[in-house]
Amino acid sequence: MTAEANGAGEWRSWRAAAREALYGPRGFYRRPEGPAGHFRTSVHVSGLFARAVAGLLCRVDAALGRPARLDFVDMAAGRGELAAGVLAALPAGVAARTRVYAVEVAARPAGLDHRIEWLPELPRPVIGLLFANEWLDNVPVEVAETDAAGVARRVLVRDDGTERLGEPVTGAEAEWLRRWWPPADGAGWAGEGPGPGDEHRAEEGLRAEIGLPRDAAWASAVATLDRGLAVAVDYAHTRETRPPFGTLTGFRQGRETAPVPDGSCDITAHVALDACAAACPLPGARLLAQREALPLLGVTGARPPLALASTDPAGYVRALASAGEAAELTAPGGLGDFVWLLQPVGIPDVLSP
Repeated sequence: MTAEANGAGEWRSWRAAAREALYGPRGFYRRPEGPAGHFRTSVHVSGLFARAVAGLLCRVDAALGRPARLDFVDMAAGRGELAAGVLAALPAGVAARTRVYAVEVAARPAGLDHRIEWLPELPRPVIGLLFANEWLDNVPVEVAETDAAGVARRVLVRDDGTERLGEPVTGAEAEWLRRWWPPADGAGWAGEGPGPGDEHRAEEGLRAEIGLPRDAAWASAVATLDRGLAVAVDYAHTRETRPPFGTLTGFRQGRETAPVPDGSCDITAHVALDACAAACPLPGARLLAQREALPLLGVTGARPPLALASTDPAGYVRALASAGEAAELTAPGGLGDFVWLLQPVGIPDVLSP
């Protein structure tokens, strides 16, 4: 971190810079190639993911008593891949009762199924399933870093990615850090705890992403549900496992890169999903790793029996390919490490063994 640099443009907070870079008129998420042009999500890896979400929607439907109208909301829909996949995978009788919404800032893509309603904002009220796959990690947040005295300061950035430290973090943001992202050594953020000169003060250079905007975004999304289930799926961490130097990064054309807020790359950071869960004043929230959630919906990496190769060679090849895709979706160290935040609203838990 340098106090002065020859970067381009004005100094801004990371939240303001990322918001413009991702969602502004020339932002990354308005580019014609869409997110799939730069990184693969579970939706792009295999149709098994959409079929699993369709199965989850059917469970929600049953818990709701099979209402005359069932809603499926694909939040941060990209180019509508998940919405289209879920609609195609639903049984005909359920599909006939289902209204499918894709919520995205970009324009509606050509050729999308006419039954999918394309919206810039969440509909309300929703009765059914709201599914947010890799949405919260792209809700821009402020970044904090400790200075030489152990005080958490707001990180400022220019368009070329050059950073410097700004004012100390105060108020609600400081309280969020104290509650949800304490330094691992037990020292304090933002001037709390031991003072300068104490050997236990927070060390210089610790970083954190302040998740307040994500907490608010999640609570607002859940509030659109009259009855049903809200699910957020993201790379995440909990209070006990916060990374000491944060997770802010960029992605461009399939590769991780430095986060540069000029609209040329995705800017993302892992999500404090435990804080998001606590921000919603409803009971029943729980966190579940994707490698645990998907098998409950029938997605497993089990190889087909070898005997099938002799009785149905084509079927064996299809089953083997499906097992490979399932293994990728649930692999530890990869997509299996995604975390699902499940928040039921007026219905019991529908994702249990």
